[in-house]
Amino acid sequence: MKAGIIVTGSGTILCLTSADSLEDPAFVKALGEKGINKYIVFEVPEEIVKTRYGQHYAVTMTDLKQFDIVRIVDVDGQRIFRNFDLASLGAPAFHDETEAMRRAA
Repeated sequence: MKAGIIVTGSGTILCLTSADSLEDPAFVKALGEKGINKYIVFEVPEEIVKTRYGQHYAVTMTDLKQFDIVRIVDVDGQRIFRNFDLASLGAPAFHDETEAMRRAA
């Protein structure tokens, strides 16, 4: 699993994915289906997520209402930023589906 912090216009979320990368088309499509089309994503080590979220991580992994392509661990931006040092963030990846749609029109 890959873990990522996603910064969107409406807030920050922490998620897990079974995709090979946080830029994988299947992951991007799954986020789009949740209405997340414009964001900045930072990969974080999954081990840190396991350690910092403990039992909540385990519950998220077994939640039958979620799918491996996108599993939401946390939606509280303040808590997410308290749990991760900026130095632990990977390089940012930018995704802007709205810009791509504007260029295609």
